[in-house]
Amino acid sequence: MCAAHSSTRVAFFVFLLIPFFAAPAARAASEKSPYLKSYQRPKDIPYPSATPYSKSRELLGKTLFFDPRLSGSNWISCATCHNPALSWGDGLGKGIGVGMKTLGRRTPTILNLAWGELMFWDGRADSLEAQALGPVTAAGEMNLPPGQLLNKLESIPGYTQLFQAAFPGESITEANVARAIATYERTIISGEAPFDRWVKGDESAISGTAKKGFALFNEKALCSKCHSGWRFTDEGFYDIGVDDEDLGRGQVLAEIESLQHAFKTPTLRNVAQRAPYLHNGSEQSLVEVIAFYNQGGKAHRASVSEHIKPLHLSADEQAALVEFLKTLTSQDPAVTIPILPR
Repeated sequence: MCAAHSSTRVAFFVFLLIPFFAAPAARAASEKSPYLKSYQRPKDIPYPSATPYSKSRELLGKTLFFDPRLSGSNWISCATCHNPALSWGDGLGKGIGVGMKTLGRRTPTILNLAWGELMFWDGRADSLEAQALGPVTAAGEMNLPPGQLLNKLESIPGYTQLFQAAFPGESITEANVARAIATYERTIISGEAPFDRWVKGDESAISGTAKKGFALFNEKALCSKCHSGWRFTDEGFYDIGVDDEDLGRGQVLAEIESLQHAFKTPTLRNVAQRAPYLHNGSEQSLVEVIAFYNQGGKAHRASVSEHIKPLHLSADEQAALVEFLKTLTSQDPAVTIPILPR
């Protein structure tokens, strides 16, 4: 055989072998490719045109958020329940309000609410601005009526200066208090997690077990039916079969059967830091949450979502889902506490 024919044949066999050696990387890319776009993080924070971002508004909102004087007792602040050290929750099964009384639901995190649509577990507020003063003025929570709130803020010279910087030419109003707090809350965003690095191409960012969990999350376990998008929530409301009497969204829209006992789909970003779980804190760990879904919930009624059904996941599959959820945790910078005006 001549040298030319020999070299041609060698080149041909090398060409055939290339797909074989490239297969692992190609398979990894193909596993992610259907989901790459939907899980990519946005580049910018959305702010309403009526209240564009400014540093002075963020500072005012942050100051109000951490000030316990926004309560009737002068000891409960927004940060009391939405503690940055507890992934912007309180670590309790149910929140605690005025007089140390236990509230009816678990405190939800405020992570990534800049992209939110309806607020609270039952969606009764249609914006962060509408949500901001709800706990402040609620008799069972912070218990500070609107008139007293404004009088208190107007009596503190430092707040007059902060409001003038944030809203030049305007007075201290309920609307501006809410706008400032909402501006700050929009800046509360989870950072890049190992999952994000994997989505961008770093195959070593998460374990093989977590990758299996991701596949299960999107397929057999049906999690992505509701926990979709980069925040892992579709902003929808579902009855997932929690065995309690709370009607959730049904208290707002009593005429819609499917919304009875329905609660907002929570974000899964940094979820490993927020035990206990569900709207009433009834599941103590991610392991328990996965087991809850695997059995198809605990309550069986007409309003339960069609997606809630026994999943028949093995113990290894349930463990893989938990490992995947852990990859959604970001290492975020420590939050500095503002100096409050006196």
